Amino acid sequence: MKSLLRILSPLAIAAAVGAGTAFSQEKSVNPGINDSFQNPDPKTFVERFEKEGREVYDQREAVVKTLGIQPGTAIADVGAGTGLYTRLFAQATGPGGKVYAVDIAKTFVDHVLMTSKVRGLTNVEGVVCDPDNAKLPANSVDLAFICDTYHHFEFPEKTMRSILSALKPGGRLVLVDFERIEGKSSDWILNHVRAGKEVFRSEVEASGFAFEKELKMFSENYFLVFRKPAD
Repeated sequence: MKSLLRILSPLAIAAAVGAGTAFSQEKSVNPGINDSFQNPDPKTFVERFEKEGREVYDQREAVVKTLGIQPGTAIADVGAGTGLYTRLFAQATGPGGKVYAVDIAKTFVDHVLMTSKVRGLTNVEGVVCDPDNAKLPANSVDLAFICDTYHHFEFPEKTMRSILSALKPGGRLVLVDFERIEGKSSDWILNHVRAGKEVFRSEVEASGFAFEKELKMFSENYFLVFRKPAD
């Protein structure tokens, strides 16, 4: 066994561990991680999420540009929170497109719809999802975007399979989350995020997605791109 482990790549080991975790999810993989989102106050989280110094906020325009969103695109912002990216996507895809603001917290979804309406964005639809299901129509979106949210998935395999179902064949999945590296990442990340990039990638692949590439845009976060197989 030791000799076998020596010849396996770290990614292969992570994939085996991740797949085992993903397919034994009768219980939450991280109980209590979403307690603060039972009935969150959007104003409080706007101050936390939409501020300078938060990497995904500072790089928001670059992220949208990198995604190359075309007019008419259908997008799911999964874990939309206060709607930072939902509103940017709604502008990019235009009135002929659609953006689903998906979150487990109804107060967040209501806030996103309100702030989008104030800005004249009529192509946003709110979805209050379940802990294990994104609640999106099948084959309805071209792009699913998950930013600093995957580590909050209590049932990642079930949730990711629901997102896979929602994507059109060949559709993209973008996963942005915190780099979790022992001895390098902050104590907050080490205590809050349950696993590192390799494990999360392996879980996503085990759910049926094909890994495409990693883009180097951040220092504290990573940016992974997957696709739903065309067939």
